[in-house]
Amino acid sequence: MLVDEEFGKAVLVDAKARGFTFAMPVEKSGQNEFDFEYGQDFGKHIQEFDPTLVKVLVRYNTESDPVMNKCQLDRLKVLNDYLVSVQKPFLFELLVSATEAQLAQVAGAKDRFDSEIRPKLMIKSIEAIQAAGINPAIWKLEGVDKAEDAKAIVEQVQKDGRKAGVITLGRGESKENVQKWLAVGAKVTGIIGFAVGRTIFWQPLVEYRAGKIDRKTAVQKISQNYIELAQLWVNERGGQ
Repeated sequence: MLVDEEFGKAVLVDAKARGFTFAMPVEKSGQNEFDFEYGQDFGKHIQEFDPTLVKVLVRYNTESDPVMNKCQLDRLKVLNDYLVSVQKPFLFELLVSATEAQLAQVAGAKDRFDSEIRPKLMIKSIEAIQAAGINPAIWKLEGVDKAEDAKAIVEQVQKDGRKAGVITLGRGESKENVQKWLAVGAKVTGIIGFAVGRTIFWQPLVEYRAGKIDRKTAVQKISQNYIELAQLWVNERGGQ
């Protein structure tokens, strides 16, 4: 599970007590440039909760603001080196958002950007992050439509003998889009799983807050949405 300290402190403590595998983010939420939620005290918070993995979400596009990119890489290198020193696995969620110029190349069509441009940009971004001395154990990456793109991304992630794996993120996309990404990724060696959030819980929560369904029904709908995706992954994986 992935839980943040601000809203899920009790969950983090309970997960540790029960021996669950869990990740904790260290970035400030909701901003374009990566920075630490607790500044230079990030290590104290990691030590307090002792998560299985430490996670960051980073928006990085090699063709966007070079100054911001450099600042992000410098901060991420500090975190990378700290995690190496305390032997904590690094979970790196990378989002490659389109620049205005890149969107113009596909007449503003976001689906075309995702299919035609983003996969190669992801590889370039991963390469730049690695070149800065940042080496996550797991990359949490946006899904792609084509198996050849998924294989190329894994090849970059594991370049020069790196043992890193990839999990496909949902990015809040429709269930249909996530199903398509999982069907592609499940067949590619090196893609080891998936992570979904809003895709499974958003609509049931909207219905619950509007008074259209009760809490029990919302929980059942969220559970069923997740089970369907998990079963799809297992089926596409050949039962594994």
